[in-house]
Amino acid sequence: MLIFATPAPTAGDNTWVLISSALVLMMCIPGLFLFYGGLVRSKNVLSIAAQCLALTAMGILMWWAFGYSLVFGVSLKGSLLGHIFGGVENLGFNGLGAGSSLYESRISSATFALFQAMFAAITPALIIGAVAERMKFSAVMLFSALWTILVYYPVAHAVWGASGAFSGLNNPDATFKAADFAGGIVVHMTSGWSALLLCILVGPRAGFGKRPMPPHSMVLCVAGTGLLWAGWYGFNAGSALAADSIAIQAFLTTTLGAAAATVSWAVIEKLHRGKPSVLGLCSGAIAGLATITNAAGFVSGGSAVVIGLLAGSISYWACSVLKPKFGYDDALDTFGVHGIGGTIGALATALLMNAQANPTGGELITKGLLKGQLLAMLLCILLSLAMTWLIAKIVATTIGLRVSEEGEAQGLDIADHGEEGYNHN
Repeated sequence: MLIFATPAPTAGDNTWVLISSALVLMMCIPGLFLFYGGLVRSKNVLSIAAQCLALTAMGILMWWAFGYSLVFGVSLKGSLLGHIFGGVENLGFNGLGAGSSLYESRISSATFALFQAMFAAITPALIIGAVAERMKFSAVMLFSALWTILVYYPVAHAVWGASGAFSGLNNPDATFKAADFAGGIVVHMTSGWSALLLCILVGPRAGFGKRPMPPHSMVLCVAGTGLLWAGWYGFNAGSALAADSIAIQAFLTTTLGAAAATVSWAVIEKLHRGKPSVLGLCSGAIAGLATITNAAGFVSGGSAVVIGLLAGSISYWACSVLKPKFGYDDALDTFGVHGIGGTIGALATALLMNAQANPTGGELITKGLLKGQLLAMLLCILLSLAMTWLIAKIVATTIGLRVSEEGEAQGLDIADHGEEGYNHN
């Protein structure tokens, strides 16, 4: 998210960012639901739908009440709390409206706030893939609310906020210079690394490693992949915050990165297992999208292809080799795709940033970007892991993390919601 010194809000730029907001919303409902929902067993498909829908609604309300202000406000600057949060002047969207946004004067402050609301809503929803089929609905909601406040808001403020310590382009006084165009660190690294620890703390599904747990509908998964890919243009190209050449570049690199990762995953799976699976094609596409997110508006098309090839191959290794070796039950490969992809993408941004692709972003090349990027990544991982452990312990000792053994065997659709995803009559 970049600050540009331009005149009053324009109709075209406002329209593009509002459309992008709707595209990001589509990524969670129905995109993420269909992608994750198709990968679980049929007795748990409705639980995934409920979690995606409820987390989206809760995330938007939290963002309106206090999230936007804590991330993008500035009133706490200079105070001890200001190292963690931005301010309290915009609680309940106070002061936001049709006037120019601090973060892009060509769009209104309300448009910017709405766009960012979708990022805050979808990020915790990514985590549920790691603990699918055994973490109960109430625990998911409580964990996600606390995680959003203690992980997402501080990292988003640090990397994107006008007073953030790593916000190299938005904060001239930033202690360190880091770059995250559309959420590689803020969204994918936070959710991915948190998902890894959470699935270990919750424990594996009953029967994990002893009996097959195949996806119940690859058709739903493919449909979700298509919606996620289309919605990602709002996620990445919308982060230019204007309908301009940077948005076009982000659109281009998103396309190339996703395509390269899809192909590389399929080729490696063919060589490794003899057949390129449909699940592999879907996973490769999402890995490419997650990995290019950090760099989308900063790199050339050629670099995007390189990033996509790395995304498909390394994420495949994480899901097919690393996970079985250590035996953790990351049910839907949230860490292997988002955690690994986000980390690769954040590092690649610092190494491949191109001043011709983005002259404004190119300024960071001469400002110690690599050092700042590595430090931001390290602190992101440490904060995500530490707070995930703390929040999981709080949830476990208050309402509990898992459904009962009987409820898990029956399926979360019935155990949590008293409904079924499919009518078997």
